[in-house]
Amino acid sequence: MRHRHGENAPIPEVWTGRATNRVQWLLALIGAACMALGITLAVDSAWESGVAPLVMAVVGCIAAGLLVLFGTLAFVHVALRVDQECLEVRCGHIGVPRRRIPLSHVAGAEFAPLVTPRHWGGWGYRWRPEKGTAVVVRRGEGVILRLWDGHTFTITVDDAEVAVRVIKERLRPKSPGPAAH
Repeated sequence: MRHRHGENAPIPEVWTGRATNRVQWLLALIGAACMALGITLAVDSAWESGVAPLVMAVVGCIAAGLLVLFGTLAFVHVALRVDQECLEVRCGHIGVPRRRIPLSHVAGAEFAPLVTPRHWGGWGYRWRPEKGTAVVVRRGEGVILRLWDGHTFTITVDDAEVAVRVIKERLRPKSPGPAAH
């Protein structure tokens, strides 16, 4: 979803943005179904081949279900917050994983009109040696931060153009006030 804001709109004290991926809810349901299967096997076990295979099936289903469920819920959405001192990225409903980047570590910001999970090897918190680090929750626009240490950090977020403008404004050196005598 894109929102156009005027180029001359005032820069807010705190800018917040967000991106959501509803497909992740389908994957979360699959994880919940795996857990339900594991619980059903544990409660209504009619296995006659022994306890070990039953325990392995139950533990396997519940573990896979938990991994898929919580792994997908962590990346249903990403929230970006930019204030005067830092940029903070929080994922999912509980805000984990979270990354806080002081603006003093940011050399520049660019608008990316199309960031896709395919570019990064899937959804989620990603790292690729040749590309840097990214939080990708959906296909679409994003922000690419160039850090002073030579790394990049990419975030998919709605209103990415506005986010870049806010970040660039924060990175500008402040003009000195009138000289005091």
